[in-house]
This record gives sequence, structure tokens and C-alpha cells, in this order.
Amino acid sequence: MAIGIAILGAGIFPREEHLPAIQACDSLSLKAIYSRSEASATALAKSADVDAYFDSPKSPSKSLDDLLQRKDIHAVIIALPILVQPAIIKKALSAGKHVLSEKPIATDVATAEGLIAWYKEQKIEQIWSVAENFRFLEPVVYGAEQVKKVGGSVTTFSMKLYGFVDENDKFYQTPWRQVPEYQGGFLLDGGVHFVAGLRGLLVAGGQHITHLAAFSSLLEKKLAPVDTVHATMKISNGNNGTFNLSFGTEFKSGFEIEVVTNKGAVVVRTTEVVVTTKDEKGEKKEDVKKFEFSAGVKPEILAFAKALEAGKGNEKSSPEEALMDLKILQTLLESGENGGKVMRVA
Repeated sequence: MAIGIAILGAGIFPREEHLPAIQACDSLSLKAIYSRSEASATALAKSADVDAYFDSPKSPSKSLDDLLQRKDIHAVIIALPILVQPAIIKKALSAGKHVLSEKPIATDVATAEGLIAWYKEQKIEQIWSVAENFRFLEPVVYGAEQVKKVGGSVTTFSMKLYGFVDENDKFYQTPWRQVPEYQGGFLLDGGVHFVAGLRGLLVAGGQHITHLAAFSSLLEKKLAPVDTVHATMKISNGNNGTFNLSFGTEFKSGFEIEVVTNKGAVVVRTTEVVVTTKDEKGEKKEDVKKFEFSAGVKPEILAFAKALEAGKGNEKSSPEEALMDLKILQTLLESGENGGKVMRVA
């Protein structure tokens, strides 16, 4: 029997990614949509032919509490504004629902650690996973496999993402993103993706980030407080690499993660992975694998469904993994605030 699930949130990502991913998963059955406003909840619920729940205007038997009391709903996906998510995560878990909450895990490390501590103290049986679709992107997954296959010791690495968020960007049109009441603005909201992607490849090479020094800046005033960060990072074997992320560069774009070892190199891009090694004659060779573009949400939702069936959370989606992404992102911001101070990743 399919597992009953609800989506808490009716914005861009639930509409474009979560809903199709649930509909593509045979082991999940969507039962309801919740949003703070009736209009958004009803619009998405109508498109999926399920029940709508909302806070405003108040209506009998249509609140979030009413949704969470339903016996046919066993799990929820939470995709609400960053500031309100922790309270809703607690509410859903306390109501006996399994939870997949969107990244970032929280607005800051202290809040995230407090949330994880609460979850453990309550000894809740329900699964709490944190969604980070970059861990399920085919190029990232394949790239990590290739780093392991290439082997050797990591000598250097880089992560580069350059893009431009203008006034017409669909995510910028979200009111809570235009005036962020949390650290980092778009760097927090979008930046954790690229931290997660880099970490996935480094872990495949047996490494983790230990220290960093960053410079941050604001190139586009509308993206305050900061939209760009350039950093040098140190990994556990003592070697170094770079992390460059900007949402304010109109005339430079592109995404690439590269991990180099003394045995070869792996480059991950949006739709390809390039592996460079040496053949039997000692000559360099390149192997290129192409992928169709995907956001990685369908395999992420499928993994959550399988975790529910198995009664054990997927390690890729653990709160602890999401916390480490946030720790690195917050350290980048703090180093930038302190003029490039070298800081240890706690």
C-alpha cells in the first residue's frame, strides 16, 4: 500500500519539483497540500486533485493542525520559508509524521544544533530527513564514484558557481527572499547546494574541509546582505583548494566542481563528468559521460520513500549532513565578515 504524504508549502519548488516527484513514485500517495494562504494552497491542491489546508483565512477543519491529525497521512515534505521551518518540523514530528524538510536545515548553526538535540532528546521514532537534492544529482553521484575509482591522495580541488539573479528571477520574486531576515541571503538559501556538492566529492576522496579563509562582497544591492564569496579551503590531509560562489555576476556564468588527486582528476558540470587519468603507456586520457539535466529531486524523493519503507533514514539526507553543509556556509560568511580571517570549521 502506498504511503500517504502531504506537502507543506505551495511555492515554486513544491509546484515544479516535489509534486511531480511524488506523482512519479509508486510507493507514495499525495493526500493534501498546506500553505499559509488559501489561494496558493487551493491552486496547487486543485492541480493535484487533493485536499487544501491553510491558515488564512481561518476555516473549520482546514488548518495545519487538522492536516497533521489525519491518520492517512504518514509523512510530510516541508518547503516553507527558512525562518518558519524549525517550528513546523517540530510540530510535524510531534504529531507522529515522518518529515523531509527542505534545506537549509535552519537559519544558523545554533538553531540547527538545537533542533537536532531536541529530536534526539525526544527519542522520536519517526524519520526526520533534510532534503539536499545536490546529493542525488546524477553527475555528482557519478563524479563521487569516479573520485573513488581514480584513487590516490587529493592534491587540490575547486568549486565554481557564477550566476546572476535579476528582478525577473522566479525565486527573487518570492517576498521573503527579497528582504531576507537570515544570514547570507541567497548565499545561504542557494549556497548550501554547492557546499553539499563539493563535500560529496571530497568525502569520496577521504577528505573533509577543516579550515577556510573567505572574502565576501555585495555586487547587486538587491541581493543584500552579500551575494558573492571567494574562499581558500584546507582539507584534512593539509592540502588546499578554492570555493567561488556568486549570484551577482551578470557577465560570468557556469558551474563546475573539480577534485584532483595524484592519480587523476574528476570534473563535474551540470550535464557532464570528465575523468582524466593515464593509460598503460603513461599518456593522459579523458573519459566524458553526458547526462540529461535534472534537479535531482525525483531520486531524492524515491530515496525518502524507500527509507520510510525500511524504517531507517537515508544517510545522504541525515540532519547531521545538512548541519555540516550549514557549518561550512556559515563559516564562509563569518570569515568574510572578518576580512578573510582564517577560521576552523567547527
